[in-house]
Amino acid sequence: MMHGLAETTTGALTLEHIGRRFGETLALDDVSFSIRHGEIICLVGQSGCGKSSLLRIIAGVDTADSGRVLLGKTEVAGPDRFVEPEERNIGFVFQDYALFPHLTVEENVAFGLKKLPRHEARERAAAVIARIGIETLARRYPHMLSGGEQQRVALARALAPKPRILLMDEPFSNLDRGLRERVREETTATLRALGTTVIMVTHDPEEALSAGDRVVLMQKGRIVQIATGYEIYDRPNSLYAAEFFCPLNKLPGVYRNGRVETALGAFPAGLNLPEGGQALACIRPQAFRLAQPGEGMSARVVRCSFLGEIEQLAIKVEGVEGTLHMRTTERIEVKPGDDVRLVIEPGGVLAFPQA
Repeated sequence: MMHGLAETTTGALTLEHIGRRFGETLALDDVSFSIRHGEIICLVGQSGCGKSSLLRIIAGVDTADSGRVLLGKTEVAGPDRFVEPEERNIGFVFQDYALFPHLTVEENVAFGLKKLPRHEARERAAAVIARIGIETLARRYPHMLSGGEQQRVALARALAPKPRILLMDEPFSNLDRGLRERVREETTATLRALGTTVIMVTHDPEEALSAGDRVVLMQKGRIVQIATGYEIYDRPNSLYAAEFFCPLNKLPGVYRNGRVETALGAFPAGLNLPEGGQALACIRPQAFRLAQPGEGMSARVVRCSFLGEIEQLAIKVEGVEGTLHMRTTERIEVKPGDDVRLVIEPGGVLAFPQA
């Protein structure tokens, strides 16, 4: 008999009011959300926001102080029930991959299949190895593998038992940047093809936006926003969410007639503020665009950095405190001290109440 089971229409996983405290630190504060079958969720936020603590509670290697965890309609953790980690059938890919050094790739992948008859475990391991495309590595040991190869082996080992959910804790952070992007794309394509339900922890905003069907942004143990990558980038619900995914030029202003009036002009904004309320206009660096002579505003170049595809300028505009930052894919033949004319694309401006 299962205690506290709830009939629910949820999909693969439901978290209800999860709380976790370590001494005086509230690591998780009333965290609730659900995940659909086959969905890839990216859990993102600054270090110490509670991402890894939440994974550990879902896996069952740590216990929440309050709240419930349900897999499908089955409660696996709550006030009156706790299902051991090995009984939850949840896969886990660790940041350091945690491969067994004394076992071959084939043996590593088969490690979690001990409940199966030996021939069936061997067949299952071989099928997963083929699916991940690491057949040529099957007889090698972990120390003979590159970082990208180790990551694929760790993925194969986690997928071999056909887990209900796969948890991934910073799975690409140990890889070089170029390799990281390629391995991430290959991994997410494989997981989507298999219909695997995934929660992936990352601290990389670009990774979260590109890999997840939805992004769960956390701050200090609480959920700030849950949305698709496009929604959370285009319509962040707070200054914290906006700044997490893109650097901003923040200009103080006054809210009047549905606009924020600043030293660089007035920008449309739908804010729940009284007339004359203090607001911030937040201009994304890519919202600046070179203007024709006589158009736009005058700015002086303070610094310029050529980043290959992108050029980044620090600019000074009269009447605005400090420097502003501009990013563009145009080739701008300028040097520090030069004057330029700029316009601002309104779509690149976000507005929030002044904190």
